[in-house]
Parts: sequence; C-alpha cells; structure tokens
Amino acid sequence: MSGPVEGEGDDEPEEVRGAPRAPGRGPAGAAHRSPPEPAAVPRPADSPGERAEPYGPGYGAPPADHPAEADMPRTPDEPIHAMDEGDDTEGPFTHRVLKSLLGAWALTACSAEETAAVEDHLGGCPPCAEEAERLRGAVELLHTERDLDLPASLRFRVLENCLVRRPPRIPVPDWAAPYDAETARLDALLRDIGARDWDVRVPLRWFDGLRAVEQWTTVSRVIGHLTSVDGLVAGALGLADPIGREAPRVPTERTEKFWRSESGPSGRAVHPPWREQSHALIRTVSFAGPGAADLSVSYGDFSLPLRDSMIDRAFECWIHADDIAGAVAYPYDPPRGPHLNRMIDLAARLLPAVLAGRRQAGLAGPVRQLVTAGSPGRSVHLEVEGSGGGNWYIALDSPAALGSPDHTVAQVALDAVEFCKLVAGHVPPQEAAAGQDGDREAIRDLLFAAASLSRL
Repeated sequence: MSGPVEGEGDDEPEEVRGAPRAPGRGPAGAAHRSPPEPAAVPRPADSPGERAEPYGPGYGAPPADHPAEADMPRTPDEPIHAMDEGDDTEGPFTHRVLKSLLGAWALTACSAEETAAVEDHLGGCPPCAEEAERLRGAVELLHTERDLDLPASLRFRVLENCLVRRPPRIPVPDWAAPYDAETARLDALLRDIGARDWDVRVPLRWFDGLRAVEQWTTVSRVIGHLTSVDGLVAGALGLADPIGREAPRVPTERTEKFWRSESGPSGRAVHPPWREQSHALIRTVSFAGPGAADLSVSYGDFSLPLRDSMIDRAFECWIHADDIAGAVAYPYDPPRGPHLNRMIDLAARLLPAVLAGRRQAGLAGPVRQLVTAGSPGRSVHLEVEGSGGGNWYIALDSPAALGSPDHTVAQVALDAVEFCKLVAGHVPPQEAAAGQDGDREAIRDLLFAAASLSRL
C-alpha cells in the first residue's frame, strides 16, 4: 500500500489542516448554504402598544389562547368539499347532511326540498356528484326491467328431474305413476299461465271413426273436461263424483253436462277442484291394496280395469296438456319413456277389439282366417320407434286370437309420439307418416282402428 504523494494537498494552509470546518463550508472549501431559519410568526398583541411576541419553530409553542391550526378560518376560495364535515354552511343543509342524503336521493326517497338541495349541491361538489352517480347505477341494477323469472323450458326440465329423483311421499303403484307424473306436469303448467290465458281458445281434436273432428273451447273448459272424465275413476273408487250421482257414464255426455252446468266452477276456479281430485285418486289407489288394480271402471259402452283406466287418464291428461301448451305458447315435452311405453302398450292391447267393432260396422276388411281363442292368427307387426317404443303384434281377425311374429302379414313403423298423436285423433290415419310393408288392407285397417281409439 503506497503512502501520499509528496506535495499533494499543500495548497491548504498548514495551520488549518486537520482543523474542523466551519459551518457553511463544503469540502475543498466549496461554499455551502445552510437552510434558512423559519420565519417567526408574530404573536398578536394583547393590547394596543404592546409588541407582538413571535412564535413558531425555534420560539416555543403558541400561547394557550391562540387558535389551533385546524380551527383557523379558511380562505373564502376554499371549496366546500375540502372542508371538514363539521362545516358551518348556512342553513340546515350542511355538506355533511347533503352527503348523507345521497343514498335516499338515488332511491328517489327525498322530499322535494331535500331533492332540490342535493341537486344544487352536486353541481359544485365533484366528489359528491361522483358518489351520486355510483349510487344511481346501483339502484338501476336493483330495478332491472329484465324478466327474472325462470324460462318455461328450464322450469319444465327442473320439474321433470324432480319427478324422476324425488322419493315418493306415498307408495304409488307403478301403473298409477304415469297419472301421478302427468297431473303434476299439468298442474305446473296451470300455475304458470296468467289469468287471461284461461279464456284462450283451444282446439280439441278426435276421430269419430270416419273423419277427423275439431271442436274449439277454452283452457278452463278443457280442465273441466278432464275433471268430469276423471270422475269415472273417482266414482269407481267410492269417491265423490264431480258431476253427481246421477251423472252419465259416457265421457262425452259427462263433459257436455259439466259444461252446461251453471253452478260449476269456471275460469281459473276449475283448477283447484281438478287438482284436489287428482291428488285424491293417487292417495286412494296407493292405499287400496293390490286387489284394486282389477277394479272395473265403466265408460258407458265399455269398461277397463283400474290399472288400465289410470293409464288412459294419464294419456288424456298429457294430450290435453299439450293442447293447452300449444294454445298459450308454453313448451311441453312428451312423457318419460317408461310412461310413454305403458300408454302405447294399452293402445296396442285395445286395437284387436276396436278392429272387430269396425268390422261389424262395415268399416274394416272381412275376417281372412278364423282361429280358436288363444291361438295365433294373422297379425300386423307394429314397430314403434324412439323413447317408449317397442314391438307389438296385433291380431287382425279376432280379439281372442294371439298376435304372432310367425303369422305376420304386414309391418307398420311409426315414431312413438306420432303413434300416440294418431291414437289421440290429432293425426288423421291417412296422413300418418308410417313405414309400411305387406298387406295394404291390413295396414289401413290398423291405422284407422288406432285413430278410432280417440274420443272427446
């Protein structure tokens, strides 16, 4: 390590070398300016002629009788929003009060006087104006014009999922489950429609054996029709008949009597009696025991066992619910596959008897092959496609014969929903989009017999 170079730093006088530097002098003799002393604030004189004493940094604390800095008067040009909330604005509407009224103003809950004061204040107070704008935006979100109700399609899917997943409150027999589900779906539809929808016109369609028939009515009267025909099941179970003890047994006559009744409910008032009756039917069949399934339900000119009658009522409930949904623009899906299958199966089992009746009336082809009861005979293979579909073999020549794949003379293929609409009389047999193969007469007789199952 080398020492200092000879002669280096000799320009500094020897007598001051190593001496402490005086304040205000920088290194190597550079000038250094000290910060200025704070100016003294003169103390106000207590009396005329008395010299004011300075105070401030370096002069001690201000006297006790001097106002604190926060209490000193503000300059006239200082904006009001910069003032403390305890400002001394003249009148009842101080800045603090006006600021507290912003929420009520945004909700239009202020009086006329308060509203005028707030709005006048907002013109000169940017922070309050910004807060007011934010509050007004929040209020607009609370009062949206958008419909917050669930879409009908979503409501339907939720209901359908509940019907599939919820445990039954009572042990409903499997043959009554379709009626339970379809009445629940129709009940949900009726709860959703408005008061005016009950008077919307609805077309009722059926096939009278020769031609398609259409009759226009209202939503309210459709529910009255369902109530009156469900009353046949109620009467068979010992429950009150909505038409009365002397009511006719034929469904069409019952409906016409219900419609003519001046004392019966109308409009939306038909909904509760129908709903209560459907609940009573489900409760009764659920606790009636296994023997109730074979109980006979008379429809006037024919009868069905209770297990089939409940399927029939479920089918008609769906068909007319779909009629109502179409009239009021409400989305409505077909029944679940297993329930739809039961409805199709009932129609397929009824077809041989309907074919025989049409043949007796001269509306179907003659018997081609007589067989003993219980023996296989000429058959049509009915293939129903889609959810709820399957294969059925319909005996052509006698209700007592057995349908058999080995004796098939024709085949008809239809979609499941289209077949049900054919059975309901909503699709004319001539227009049924069916895949056909084999005996043309047998196919025609089968399609017309299916449509003839319909009624009002």
